[in-house]
Amino acid sequence: MTGVPASAAGGPSGAGRAKGPASGGLTPAAGRALAREARDTAPGDSGDGRARRAAPVPEEVLPAAPSSPQPSQEGAGTAEAQGSTRAPRGGKIAAAAVDQASVWNIANLLTMLRLLLVPAFVMLMLADGGYDPAWRSLAWAAFAIAMITDLFDGHLARTYNLVTDFGKIADPIADKAIMGAALICLSALGDLPWWVTGVILGRELGITLLRFLVIRYGVIPASRGGKLKTLTQGVAVGMYVLALTGWLATLRWWVMAAAVVLTVATGLDYVKQAIVLRRQGIAERKAALEETEE
Repeated sequence: MTGVPASAAGGPSGAGRAKGPASGGLTPAAGRALAREARDTAPGDSGDGRARRAAPVPEEVLPAAPSSPQPSQEGAGTAEAQGSTRAPRGGKIAAAAVDQASVWNIANLLTMLRLLLVPAFVMLMLADGGYDPAWRSLAWAAFAIAMITDLFDGHLARTYNLVTDFGKIADPIADKAIMGAALICLSALGDLPWWVTGVILGRELGITLLRFLVIRYGVIPASRGGKLKTLTQGVAVGMYVLALTGWLATLRWWVMAAAVVLTVATGLDYVKQAIVLRRQGIAERKAALEETEE
């Protein structure tokens, strides 16, 4: 024995004892922590190109994932309010679509037929110089159909609730068109004096204009005299369209005279009603204005 320590001899037992004091100074928990740290940092420090593994983060530290925003009660109420305000708009569109479809009802189709009969009547009336009894008979047929449909379209529209804006405008236009075409053709052919045509057409156009002028105060209702005037005019003009001779030609003169008298009388009555209606409307507006000022 030379007295050299075993650790200096380099034996296995010496190496084991050398490692022993190095690790014996650490607690087991600290050793495990150092081992984990060395394992996590070693790949990054060794430069082998691998990214350093990040330590796991506790779930309590992670931010909560953003959830889809829920509409508040106030927002829901606003959406419901917007939906309720949009509903009438959709209702108006639907109502407009219904009104548009209702234009093609039976009453308006009869009015359209009357409008189409106007040029057909003029061509038949003036065919072959305007004095051929056969063509005049066909012209009378067209005129009669137009006058008969005038009696039915208004009745159908009121009875079955088929009144439309188109009918309100087209119906009086069709009435005046067929009657005016017949009167002008008869006067142009020399069968009817021009003054008769002027009186009838002047009255019809004047009363139509008068209705529009006083419509702000009210509507002038159709009177029984006006309906009788229309019937008498239709019969008289129809008799003149036909090539009548003898006592029938004399009779048609008296019928036309009665139509002219009724035309003037009912026209004056409409003027009187328009004046009264206007005065009443002005008085009611003045009274309403005074109540508002008080």
